[in-house]
Amino acid sequence: MTLENAPIDITRQASAISVTKSSGTQVDYYLYPEFEIHANTLPAGVVQDWHKHVELDENIIVTSGEITVEYMDNGHVASQTVQEKDVLRVKQSIHRLSNQSAKPAQFIVFRFIPTGQNQSERIKQDKVDCDKMMAHYANDENSSLN
Repeated sequence: MTLENAPIDITRQASAISVTKSSGTQVDYYLYPEFEIHANTLPAGVVQDWHKHVELDENIIVTSGEITVEYMDNGHVASQTVQEKDVLRVKQSIHRLSNQSAKPAQFIVFRFIPTGQNQSERIKQDKVDCDKMMAHYANDENSSLN
């Protein structure tokens, strides 16, 4: 449940759009105005269809197992196997994913449309230490209990 002015937005799995694709891939779609997050399970032996994205950037984090990504590279099909904790950025490449192992693989897909502006310094610096503020709140709560 999303509360418009809540400090934290939690989307429960029960609220996701859950789909089993014709390939057998199971996907929970979490859709937001500026990005999407998909939780995927790729069963053993499944090969997805070739596809590409025109504008969006697709980033994949393998959370268990391993997947193979095939992609076009200068007119030739190339492939790489990615494993748990690896991050794969497919950009606008022609690609497909497969699970060539005997176990299901799980991965998270983060999709957004990039602006073309380098935001790395802004992202690195966007954290404020609030320990002192939280200690102040804790002291206020303790004194009001006495």
